[in-house]
Amino acid sequence: MIFPTDKGIQPVELGREAEGRGFDALWFPEHSHIPVSRRTPWGGIEGAPPLPEEYWRNHDQFLALAAVAATTTSLKLGTGITLVAQRDPLWLAKEVASLDVISNGRMLFGIGYGWNHEEMANHGVDIHHRRKVVREKILACKELWTKDEAEFHGDYVDFELSWSWPKPVQQPHPPIVIGASPTPLHFRHIIEYGDVWMPIEGRYSIDDKWFELQQAASAAGRDPTSLQLGVFHAKPDAAHLAHLRDLGASFVALVLPPMDRDAALAKMEQYAPLVDEFNR
Repeated sequence: MIFPTDKGIQPVELGREAEGRGFDALWFPEHSHIPVSRRTPWGGIEGAPPLPEEYWRNHDQFLALAAVAATTTSLKLGTGITLVAQRDPLWLAKEVASLDVISNGRMLFGIGYGWNHEEMANHGVDIHHRRKVVREKILACKELWTKDEAEFHGDYVDFELSWSWPKPVQQPHPPIVIGASPTPLHFRHIIEYGDVWMPIEGRYSIDDKWFELQQAASAAGRDPTSLQLGVFHAKPDAAHLAHLRDLGASFVALVLPPMDRDAALAKMEQYAPLVDEFNR
């Protein structure tokens, strides 16, 4: 996982290096812009350090991943994450499906609710309703992906019976990977329209919360085995990764330095023993 910036290693080279070194996926986050007022602390956490520069220097997520798709053959392409509330759902459904087609079914659609209030406000998003907005936009995307003629009528998304192609290669659609904290509300969202829960490691006990999510899924009538666990910012330690694997994690994302090409390549080299142990 890396913020692909104009100062660091560029997406095409990075994709080739990642695939050649045996990594199975590459994840790109996104921010459209960062208002200089910086009213919202980093991650929405009071007392957080200053926001790093890569947050406002990153490439467009889908363009960068499309470039990687065109220059690799097996590497999976993850959005880690897409800020769905800030995107038009009709365009978003087409972007996701197009990337899945261009990559021949290698897209992993990671989504989140967003933390930067002023960024969302610039997009006309009411921060207090953003989770409801994300829900409707994803449900609308699913209609567009799975039906030849789709329509949606909600509180935040509304469009008439429409055609929209291409359809994704993966059926019924690319996995919807939800990066969210382990709250009852987020768990309800994951159970309703998600395929993977992918939290950021280090903020809470993933072991306990993964068990809680599985219990909540069963109580809601969903087969808990239909959900997967992924982990963002996983600790790059073999014993710890083995623990996450044994816990049930299907994949993890290790972090690369975003602003220095040589540093990113060096970090990939450091990760090589982990790739050999867990990916070969």
